[in-house]
Amino acid sequence: MNFKIPAALAVMTAALAPAAFSQEQTETSGFYLGGGVGQFNAKIDDVDQIDNTVDRWKDDDTAYKIFAGYRVNRFLGLEAAYLNLGKPSGAVVPGFNVKEAVDGFAPYVVGTIPLGPYFELNGRVGYYFYDANMRQTSTLGGDVQFKEDSSALAWGAGIGANIGEKFNVKFEYERFDIKNLDGADALWLNAAWRF
Repeated sequence: MNFKIPAALAVMTAALAPAAFSQEQTETSGFYLGGGVGQFNAKIDDVDQIDNTVDRWKDDDTAYKIFAGYRVNRFLGLEAAYLNLGKPSGAVVPGFNVKEAVDGFAPYVVGTIPLGPYFELNGRVGYYFYDANMRQTSTLGGDVQFKEDSSALAWGAGIGANIGEKFNVKFEYERFDIKNLDGADALWLNAAWRF
């Protein structure tokens, strides 16, 4: 796993956090809009259906999302998001390449635990309705493609900082139960404006 993107996201979150101490308490309910950038990690532990010599594939790519939501109160919110998880690709053995592209829509229920007026922990659970395209190619010939429209449980947790009354920045981990992948997760840096 490439740790450059998650490390940069964590540093940015930590750098912005002290500014929150000089700000006032945020609103407790209302609409919000935001976006995020992160790293999507995909893994296949057993690729038996392709070739007995292939045991494992793991790669990552930059991902992004845009979202809108409504905070019912300080503790509960509803959110809808478009997530593009990028196109992780790489060789599993020399001459054999796997590429996966995933994007879709996800509604969530978001729970928040305030840590004073400036920081908060959050957890989310929802369903990711996605289009997945997997392509497996070999230099020896042969090109196998799988296309799937499906849904998967999505859940995650994070920590956020409220900067002023309207702006929130959050670092999150999210997990997806995507078919044909033994592991699918993402690390996000999100920013949202609360109306």
